[in-house]
Amino acid sequence: MLGVNNHGQTIVLACAFLSKETTESFVWMFEEFKKAMPGGEPKTIITDQDAAMDRAISIAFPTTFHRLCIWHITSKFSVKLPSDAYKEYWREFQKAIWDTDNKDEFDAKWNIVVTKAGLTDHPWLSSMFDLRESWVPAYARQFFAAGMSSSQRAEGSHGFFKQYISRRNSLMDFIIRFERALSHQREKELVADHVDAFEVAQCLLPMPMNKQMATLYTRTMFQKFEQELIQSTACFLELKTEDASKVVFNVSERKNWETRVAKVVYVKDSDHASCSCKRFEFVGIICKHILALFRRDQIEYMPDKYILKRWKRTAKSGLVSDANGNEIKDYADPGLLIKRSTMSRLASDVVEDALMSEEGCELLSETLKSLQVKLKLLKDGPSNNEVGESSSQTQYMKDPKRVRCKGRSKGVTGAKEKAMKRGIRHCRGCGHIGHDRRQCLALNTP
Repeated sequence: MLGVNNHGQTIVLACAFLSKETTESFVWMFEEFKKAMPGGEPKTIITDQDAAMDRAISIAFPTTFHRLCIWHITSKFSVKLPSDAYKEYWREFQKAIWDTDNKDEFDAKWNIVVTKAGLTDHPWLSSMFDLRESWVPAYARQFFAAGMSSSQRAEGSHGFFKQYISRRNSLMDFIIRFERALSHQREKELVADHVDAFEVAQCLLPMPMNKQMATLYTRTMFQKFEQELIQSTACFLELKTEDASKVVFNVSERKNWETRVAKVVYVKDSDHASCSCKRFEFVGIICKHILALFRRDQIEYMPDKYILKRWKRTAKSGLVSDANGNEIKDYADPGLLIKRSTMSRLASDVVEDALMSEEGCELLSETLKSLQVKLKLLKDGPSNNEVGESSSQTQYMKDPKRVRCKGRSKGVTGAKEKAMKRGIRHCRGCGHIGHDRRQCLALNTP
């Protein structure tokens, strides 16, 4: 199971081995996931059209919005539709799916395209239309999903982990390699935390709101916000209706030689603005249409209600508790983050070098065990019965030495290779060692 951190990076939330992809197996996996992350059910889960997983999600996460991957559905149009109909009407299907902001507009455009193509009785299109609330953006953008509408992050994660693991790995090798991949992934997050802790992003627009968000958002999220702020300067507001409770604006913008109009509604009693594009609800960042309204009303600073902690630099600074109510501490201190990143990189390099030979693995294992004992003594302090005693008297059990397999080991080198590594020269003229042809007395003596 994958997620997104406050830097917009893909992170691994959980993983499990399943012998069977049945509803019972998925329910067990989701229940274990809830035990490991007791912060409540997720807002949205994106999967492909797997019937067993669909039933399991409805059982384990009854309040979670289950969204179907839009890429898996749109990629099937070329296979499910007749070739002539696909070539002629695929562009219109795309506009109906992606260029509509409300449900009625999508239904109308979809029915027009289906009727023109003569596919009103097409079984697959009919089934996809019945499932439109699970994959069409006009229906699904009202649920927060960190801007994701497909499972492409999962596909990219598969490519990332394939660099470390393969089908030929044993279970133990898989665990070691998987942990190594996770450490590299977490190191990227630590680097991003370090950058946000000591640097402030440069603002392209010298506006108070832009400078405010540069100090609050992570760098990646600030860049997304700044793009919305820049695009808001090209939006034009038109007052549509106004009454005692609300004000409705039409916000138009010119894009790809087409004029698109979004509807912004401002409710007076709650002092809240919402947009038909649903970007704030879907991504968690205010949209350019509402920013155009703020500019019109001369609002210089972003109200707190439009700033999600989800995307702030301090997103991980709150209290996290486990299932028993105990606090789970994290490294929120920037100094600790730097030390952790440095030591993680050093430990990863040491493990890589040790895995090259059996002797290296044994040496590293013994060293780590000894270091673990010393760190424990450093943390707990010496006990009363240990005062005055010599540490050399303490004996620890060690793992038995591994028996070498028959045959020459890959790490064993011969005399010739050792001589080449030591830099011993070999004369090709007389056959002796210690000099070469240029210094050979037998060849250079007249």
